[in-house]
Amino acid sequence: MENHVADIEETAAHAPVQAEIDPKDLLSTGSTLLDLALSDYPFGGLLAGKYYYFVGDSTSGKTFLSMTCFAEAVRHSRFKNYRLIYDNVEDGMLMDVDGLFGKAVAEKIEPPTRDEEGDPAFSETVEEFYYNVDDAIEDGRPFIYVLDSMDGLSSEYEGEKFQAHKRVSRGKGKKGDEAGSYGDGKAKKNSEGLRRILAGIRDTGSILIILSQTRDNLGMGMEKKTRSGGRALRFYATTEVWSSVSGAIRKTVKGKAREIGVHILLKVRKNRITGKKRNVELDIYPAYGIDDIGTSVDFLVEEEHWKKKKNSIEAPEFNITATREKLLSVLEGKGAEKRLKKIVGKVWAEVEAASIVKRKPKY
Repeated sequence: MENHVADIEETAAHAPVQAEIDPKDLLSTGSTLLDLALSDYPFGGLLAGKYYYFVGDSTSGKTFLSMTCFAEAVRHSRFKNYRLIYDNVEDGMLMDVDGLFGKAVAEKIEPPTRDEEGDPAFSETVEEFYYNVDDAIEDGRPFIYVLDSMDGLSSEYEGEKFQAHKRVSRGKGKKGDEAGSYGDGKAKKNSEGLRRILAGIRDTGSILIILSQTRDNLGMGMEKKTRSGGRALRFYATTEVWSSVSGAIRKTVKGKAREIGVHILLKVRKNRITGKKRNVELDIYPAYGIDDIGTSVDFLVEEEHWKKKKNSIEAPEFNITATREKLLSVLEGKGAEKRLKKIVGKVWAEVEAASIVKRKPKY
């Protein structure tokens, strides 16, 4: 753990991020490629003091990604003392946090509040969510707050409209009282709430991550998928990332192909850190988590930095030619993680440099 922290701090001075950003203020997502897609820096992608919006299909890794951010925070000197607040609105996160992300992470994760009996209490309405974030800001300690998810929240307005519909349907209310959309309230409260809390998140150096579920777009337009909650969720976000399952990872066991993981496609649709929109892929195994090393190796092979010869991969920086499985085993060894990230970052930078439009400056 301490070696990892030293690696981050040692390479911070050479990070290819914007000059006004201190790389030490960047928290890793647990994926080198996603970090690069967000910041052009292989050791971190989420800038402290900002709000991030992750939208994705079911089982596309949104919760895994947020839990991995918690794990990365625990082993980073800049974020290790942050509160880790998980607003489990959907009550759907049943993974083995201790086994997947470590005992230190499991012990640090806390609910946004507790009830009178001292049991964890999670937000039920969008109003409660913003009250809980405001409480965390007023506490004064920096935090990473994950809302899982916006779709699981109702609103006070929605509750009022439900009761109005119920009364009219049963002949106990005045026709017309039920007019209006159930969704109107959440969008309005997101616009008001985000505008209110962003300054506090910035001043405390905290990080807010809101997760949302995709839904089929049944209206007009080119987009096949949409999401709920209003435009403010995108407008105020520093970055917006959409995730989807691009395929299954299978392994033959006892003569049958068994699904052991999924390939995830991540699309950065908004990025205030670099201004770039990039797409990357990563692999997630329910029994392991995000396979950053495997994804990094695949990237280097796809970009032809490492050559594939029959069933082996030639990795000259590590003076080894081996099968993918053997290579992953070697790269999991002590000291290889930092070096691999640097190599991936170098190749990424080469691709970015070659993609720049070379024109005489206009101003």
